[in-house]
Amino acid sequence: MIRKNKKVMWHKNDIRSRYDVVIIGAGVHGLAIAYYLAKRGITNVAVLDKGYIGGGNSGRNTAILRANYRTVEGVNFYKESLKLYEDLTQELNFNLLFAPIGHLTLAHTDTSLSGLRLRAEVNKQLGLESYLVDREELKDLEPKLDLSDKPRYPIMGALYHPPGGIIRHDAVVWGYAKEADKMGVEIHPKTEVKNINLQRDGSYEIITNKKNIRCNTVVNATAGWCSDVAKMVDLKIPVVTQQLQACVTESMNKYLSKVIVSANLHVYVSQTDRGEFVLGATIDPYSSYSYRSTFPTLHAMVSHTIELFPEIAKAKILRQWAGICDMTPDYAPIMGKVPGHDGFILDVGWGTWGFKSGPISGKLIAELISTGKTPELIKPFSIKRFEENRPIGEKAAAAVS
Repeated sequence: MIRKNKKVMWHKNDIRSRYDVVIIGAGVHGLAIAYYLAKRGITNVAVLDKGYIGGGNSGRNTAILRANYRTVEGVNFYKESLKLYEDLTQELNFNLLFAPIGHLTLAHTDTSLSGLRLRAEVNKQLGLESYLVDREELKDLEPKLDLSDKPRYPIMGALYHPPGGIIRHDAVVWGYAKEADKMGVEIHPKTEVKNINLQRDGSYEIITNKKNIRCNTVVNATAGWCSDVAKMVDLKIPVVTQQLQACVTESMNKYLSKVIVSANLHVYVSQTDRGEFVLGATIDPYSSYSYRSTFPTLHAMVSHTIELFPEIAKAKILRQWAGICDMTPDYAPIMGKVPGHDGFILDVGWGTWGFKSGPISGKLIAELISTGKTPELIKPFSIKRFEENRPIGEKAAAAVS
């Protein structure tokens, strides 16, 4: 039976020979840039992806949102992204299942506790709700935590960030794609960029597996593949690609009320509305472009989670997966223009927290393209900071650094 008047979220289009802007990467960053460009009236835009929409890190993360970072630049940036997320369901007219359930970062050592105290003070000075709690307060916030002295690394305290929470990552991608498409942006999945050639007139020719495209502006928003794309324009960026793994259990009765992170145990865990436990690990200690998961990482995730929550030991693992992360030397992103490469824009180097930054990154990169001026919030993240020796040391706020 053929359905008539079938509604689609985004349309299939034939690739045209020229666009004003081509965005490489149809994840949350690429689609958010396209959406905010369209809101500014720039709709002659193509979003290309060698896979399917949201098939990279946007569909492989653990969907945690927070803004409790360590540096002034990081806190100010992610704070604005979290604000956008809070209203994104209404803006995109699509239920994103945003749940601001609160975020707890546990400390198991004196050093870790000292680091969290410093982060709490930075957060407080910048107007972000985030503060240190002791074990007694933790009992009320998350009663299921094992707060006894039995574990090898007993919990000493935590950084509590009430606005943090979780969201349906697929829905965010779909919502941005739906609205961008509605305003005239073209989205082209299964379109692999093979090479990029700079033309004499300053434009770019993008060689794809389907058709060659001309444009004035190219945006590299390809996460773990960003260094490969940069090489196509003879640009070397300080990024190493590493795996990050996660897993999900079968559904169980409601057990957790908060997002729980332990940097000392290198694990983080939350529970979805459907009852599954989502577990994440630290990045693998070697470079890789592989999406294959590994048993040693699964064992580490599960064993450390059971240290925190012994009662969920019998939960069955349903699925394990991996994403590939673009790690910079200072654990902070690279955003904006590139000296000597006019019209080539970077939105890369997000490491393990790219999904959290999608809305504000998209909005500010769109502003940069539209006005030609770099917004204040992304100036510190310029690629020039490495040669000018002004890194943004954000590793201390990595969830499982």
